[in-house]
Amino acid sequence: MIDFQSVLNAINDDASNVKERGEIADYIPQLAKVDVKHFGIHLIDSQQNNFSAGDSHELFSIQSISKVLTLSLALNLIGEDVWKRVDVEPSGDPFNHLSLLELENGIPRNPLINPGAIVIADILVSQLEHPKDDFLTFVRNIANDDSITYDESVAISEKETGFRNFAAANLLKSYDNLNNDVEVVLDFYFHQCSLSMSCEQLTHVFYMFMNHGKCRRNKAYLTLSQVKRINAIMLTCGFYDEAGEFAFEVGLPGKSGVGGGIVALLPNKFCVATWSPGLNPKGNSKIGMLALEKLTTETELSIF
Repeated sequence: MIDFQSVLNAINDDASNVKERGEIADYIPQLAKVDVKHFGIHLIDSQQNNFSAGDSHELFSIQSISKVLTLSLALNLIGEDVWKRVDVEPSGDPFNHLSLLELENGIPRNPLINPGAIVIADILVSQLEHPKDDFLTFVRNIANDDSITYDESVAISEKETGFRNFAAANLLKSYDNLNNDVEVVLDFYFHQCSLSMSCEQLTHVFYMFMNHGKCRRNKAYLTLSQVKRINAIMLTCGFYDEAGEFAFEVGLPGKSGVGGGIVALLPNKFCVATWSPGLNPKGNSKIGMLALEKLTTETELSIF
């Protein structure tokens, strides 16, 4: 029996002593205000036992972690048709690069880079009567937590500075891979990225990815096949051009966001989330990466 609490306490102690903590994502003005010293970690196991250390209850902007959730809802709504508009290959490029999009005629490499997530947003805008409200309800239902909400100040901040996302959306539109108005799709996209959660809430939402598509109340939101595919995409594409490094060092499917959050999971065993807002040069949480490497090393639990 692994003493997860002791492992998390040791990780938290180590994290508090790291001097070089990475750089805040200051290109989004609201994120620039966050203290780089924060660190939190929360783990939920298959028996729904919860373990935490540090700032695990502090809210932060989950940013690109939301892309896994919008993909899940799109698969829920239109199934395999999702893959007609977005591919499943690692990009090898930073999350906001556009060069591959033009080379590959408007089909994004995968749904976890920005152009791919914008296509998924377009699908949801087409499918949902009230896209922002309906997506928020979906996330709240999975977590069984009505307190989860958007941070409107972050959404506005992203809209005012999201020039590259506007470029990506217009490029997608030029290749007929965006069916709705660019402004409408990006309004939804900026809101999904502004979702605010704690490490604890994040593990409760992502519990279903380690539990065969079923949430903590045992309600199924995804089929086994869909969960398998989403976890595979997280492993190969969840960390942009550092996905290979994360698989090599940590060995878990996961997803990062420029708000400093990382969520990762071991099917049938646990789901874990970390938050440390300082990013490494690849845009992933510097301390979070180290923390999760220590977790899988100390517990000897990974998919490999």
